[in-house]
Amino acid sequence: MSDAVILRAENIRKVYPGTMALKGVNFNVYEGKVNVLVGENGAGKSTLMKILSGVEMPTSGKFYLQDEELTHLTPKTAAQKGIGIIYQELSLFPNLNVAENIFMNKELLKNKGWIDHGTQELKAKELLRKLEQDINPRSKVSSLKVGQQQIVEIARALAEDVNILIMDEPTSALSKTEVEILFKIIDELKSNGVSIIYISHRLEELIQIGDYITVLRDGELITEKPMSDVNLQWIISSMVGGEASKIFHSGKRQIGDVVLQVKDLFLHGPAEEPLLKSISFDVRRGEVLGIYGLLGAGRTETLESIMGLHREARGKIFLENELLGEPDIKSRIRKGIALVPEDRQREGIVQTMSVSHNLTLPGLWRIVKKKIHISGSDESSCVNETITSMSIKTSNPADSIMSLSGGNQQKVVFGKSLLIQPKVLLLDEPTRGIDVGAKGEIFNIMNDLAQKGLAIIMVTSELKELLAICDRVIVLSKGRITGNFGKEDISEENIVNASTIGHMTTAQRVGGKNK
Repeated sequence: MSDAVILRAENIRKVYPGTMALKGVNFNVYEGKVNVLVGENGAGKSTLMKILSGVEMPTSGKFYLQDEELTHLTPKTAAQKGIGIIYQELSLFPNLNVAENIFMNKELLKNKGWIDHGTQELKAKELLRKLEQDINPRSKVSSLKVGQQQIVEIARALAEDVNILIMDEPTSALSKTEVEILFKIIDELKSNGVSIIYISHRLEELIQIGDYITVLRDGELITEKPMSDVNLQWIISSMVGGEASKIFHSGKRQIGDVVLQVKDLFLHGPAEEPLLKSISFDVRRGEVLGIYGLLGAGRTETLESIMGLHREARGKIFLENELLGEPDIKSRIRKGIALVPEDRQREGIVQTMSVSHNLTLPGLWRIVKKKIHISGSDESSCVNETITSMSIKTSNPADSIMSLSGGNQQKVVFGKSLLIQPKVLLLDEPTRGIDVGAKGEIFNIMNDLAQKGLAIIMVTSELKELLAICDRVIVLSKGRITGNFGKEDISEENIVNASTIGHMTTAQRVGGKNK
């Protein structure tokens, strides 16, 4: 007996000025199942979900919920029909606390209509405990790291009484352990009859969690199949329209002298417990050094401290044997350190500026004539060269950065970091929320840069990326280095084991010798 379809989309079209995002797409949602939706950046996945959740209006086409036609959907009416969504780009209120965000627009009230903050905080704590996260419901969202904010987004969706839950890249900032916890929650939701629409660029997890898969390409439906009938190679080839190639691979690189050396890096958090505790490591010319750890391990804080973002950080940082002075972002950019941040929307791009101006922003001093005005010819040359070398898909450099897909926005963030001609490139979750094709392009760029002698430090939550491209991996747990593995010792088992302990074992010390 085939599974029942609870919701179906028929011939959905969406036309924007100059482009057709959806070209008559049909889409089925099976009741009580995980319905995986895949496609490259720009395939139309998020657009289709925005229409279903009432954020966008279709140009034409119809939705049916158990044979009832859904018309004039808005976020409010979609919620009333039991449709909830976790957006790819975080949609939290940074000036409000965690509990207030979780119950936004569905506040719990007490007598005379006042918000019952105490009850909201207790229920928020219960939801976060279910997700096995020790996040204070009273904490301001602006004080949380991206991974913690993503947990809050998930908790907010779980607080709603939904029949259909759309998850758009829910694990993009989560580690393997946090993903496993989320998958347990999904199993519970399915057992209660909730239908999940699941979008992710982590293809391996789709096979693990999915029941049905639908593939979009260039705004068109390619195929729909039971997940039991497909494999990873089929998914990749269906998405990109050709034979699946080896997406992740590291080229042969010549490892040179030490470029950056970090000694006894220490950083206090807002509470008494330090965020970083005597972190020491180095990275060499032509080397890709990976950093792994669970939420709260100190991965992002390590990169930010090297970049000079935390003025209160203590320790010594040497760049080409020169001791760097007090933490200062401008100085460290000039010295040759560049950071691609984890949150590209808030920290990587200026949303109101063009592609061109975003690219040249951190390296303006290279195109300023006589310290007075920007050289238009130099700016144009730098921009066009970067767009070509990074394969950024844009019709015009003067277009808004927000007109680009997520993968192309990430390549802009990459490109602007390279315009300062760095000696060390810090990458914080560089492939977060981008498709398999864009990931391959990013990894090719990293390989090329490392082969030219650039030292690269990459933080990622995806273990297969560490195994594929890194020459060495260090693991953090609760602000300490608990594992240091050379190329031949990098394995999922070693990395995961090290991420869950509080101190380094003898075996891990042996694995951490520089080769």
